[in-house]
Amino acid sequence: MTGLLEGKNVLITGVITEASMAFHAARMAQEQGATVVLTGFGRLSLVERIAKRLPTPAPVVELDVTDPAQVESLAARVGEHVDRLDGVLHAIGFAPASALGNNFLNTPWEDVSTAVNASTFSLKALAVGCLPLMTDGGSIVGLDFDARQAWPAYDWMGVAKAGLEACSRYLARDLGARGIRVNLISAGPVRTMAAKSIPGFGDLEAAWTSRAPLGWDTSDPTPVAKAVVALLSDWFPATSGSMVMVDGGFHSLGFSAGEINQAV
Repeated sequence: MTGLLEGKNVLITGVITEASMAFHAARMAQEQGATVVLTGFGRLSLVERIAKRLPTPAPVVELDVTDPAQVESLAARVGEHVDRLDGVLHAIGFAPASALGNNFLNTPWEDVSTAVNASTFSLKALAVGCLPLMTDGGSIVGLDFDARQAWPAYDWMGVAKAGLEACSRYLARDLGARGIRVNLISAGPVRTMAAKSIPGFGDLEAAWTSRAPLGWDTSDPTPVAKAVVALLSDWFPATSGSMVMVDGGFHSLGFSAGEINQAV
């Protein structure tokens, strides 16, 4: 049986550990026939070790998405491993500690700008950096956390995610003529290294587990990985500028932040 991504080349960002949603997306993409290239930031040797644990060891290209020089050279460096890109996963986000944890009114602009640069503008930067290799169109997918309401303690990261959602729509507008689709996956809380650094994450975990209509396992990134593969594939040829909810149906209940606090 032919895999959904048979013959496709995919760039996956955001792999830090085997618990990363990006790692599971990379694994599933390979299982569905894709050739995968990873990017790594900071502890590059760690990402290279993790890359060897995929079904097929994947090459790792260094990328600090906030460094214009690295973004500008990205296509050339990825091009050493594949002759084109058919899909890109943006799984990048960062906010300084002061931008989280119910410190919204006191966060300085310097920390806000860091969060917006790394978590919002990075989607545009990554897309433009990959364009020279996306010669046959393709799909750009970003990982999101629903920013349509204010979550407890999420603060400026929530603002950055709202910007990410807007950025994806404008990219979809501007890249559509090139045959490139841009979509986000709004995932329920998954227990990753990044998630553990968010104050109050345990409360969100408890709320999802108890209230999502389909249930939600915060230790299982498989539903998110499957959605990533589906959107990277040719099975959504006319979907762009959309946010696909992969959260057990939690979003459909319309909880406010206060109600979430009461649910835990």
